Amino acid sequence: MELKENANKIERAVLAGVHTGSADTLSDTTEETLAELARLADTAEAEVVGTMIQNKSAIEKATYIGEGKMEELKNACASLSANLVIFDDELSPMQIRNLENALNIRVIDRSMLILDIFARHAESREGKIQVELAQLQYLLPRLTGMGSKLSRLGAGIGTRGPGETKLETDRRHIRRRISHLKEELVQVKKHRELIRSRRKKENRYVLALVGYTNAGKSTLLNRLTGAEVLAQDKLFATLDPTARGLTLSDKREVTLVDTVGFIRKLPHHLIEAFKSTLEEAVFADALLIVADGADDEVSAHLEVVFRLLGDIGAAEKPKLIVFNKSDEICEQKNLALFTKGVPYVEISAKSGQNLGTLLESIENLVPGRKKQVALLIPFAEGQVLSELHGNHTVLSEDYTENGTRVTCLLDAPAYAKFRNYVLEEA
Repeated sequence: MELKENANKIERAVLAGVHTGSADTLSDTTEETLAELARLADTAEAEVVGTMIQNKSAIEKATYIGEGKMEELKNACASLSANLVIFDDELSPMQIRNLENALNIRVIDRSMLILDIFARHAESREGKIQVELAQLQYLLPRLTGMGSKLSRLGAGIGTRGPGETKLETDRRHIRRRISHLKEELVQVKKHRELIRSRRKKENRYVLALVGYTNAGKSTLLNRLTGAEVLAQDKLFATLDPTARGLTLSDKREVTLVDTVGFIRKLPHHLIEAFKSTLEEAVFADALLIVADGADDEVSAHLEVVFRLLGDIGAAEKPKLIVFNKSDEICEQKNLALFTKGVPYVEISAKSGQNLGTLLESIENLVPGRKKQVALLIPFAEGQVLSELHGNHTVLSEDYTENGTRVTCLLDAPAYAKFRNYVLEEA
């Protein structure tokens, strides 16, 4: 079952959610989460024509919103000529059915919207497999009572992906397809493990770039390595992980891996489907957490990142927070309050501001930092000179009356080994 590309169609969408006043502010609907939902809708090429939040202590099990708010939303959709309502939470099959019947308009939720964006941006075979798996796992429990909805598959946001005729087949077929996709992901996982094993054999230190979506990870990767990874001012512009090499000033080689962005209310089945991709963070040696320091929600964004890193088992990795867009950060903002004690730097990936400070921090983060040292090797100890050439980086070599003067890069153990030959440190 292949992803199916649909003709572009501009949707006029109303955004809706319920603010419960939950203590877990990251999972509650607020003005900020609806603003983020609007950006997601824009990324999916929908036009947001209105928003609505209901203040209600508990979500209605059958209809998500209350009866009075339902009528208000229906009238708003009619007056705004909307043809789509996007809800800020994941809806149950019963809620979707009841809402569509009451509103007489197509209804999708935050999860379906994110899946649509992922389907647009999946380019690699791995990405397409993961997206289709997440879509089918989302749709399977929602097939009952979706007859009229299925007839519109392929016609708008939230319907990009598996084709209509294939989704109208019986559940056994879809379960077989899910099983097949999971088997394919096992092979993908083996391939990733092979790549990671090769990096380990080559003693390549791996830094994973993680962070909230649209924080500037791809722009930073391009700036550091000269790569040409797609960098757009859109949510989830990067879906497939990209690895690039970086040579530090002391000639150490590290690998930077760009990863899919995080977002609040990320569906659990999406995390499961993208586990092989998210494992890039789990198996990395250290993490560069990229955050948009100029965003008013930077504290919440970092909290989401810390929480998701904990969910995937990467919370204990060595970390460095990179506050991006430093040229836009308000002087009064104390970013240190949001770091939970993790070291941080402020940079602008776009302009290159403070890039030297970031590289210095990376060199301190990566073990085995080397320093430039001048050694004097007596002529009678030629084996020492051979060892330096064979196992270390020699920058220059001059002959003096007392021996060979060598300038080289040494890490701490090597420095201790050759301490007796040290003339000076650069």
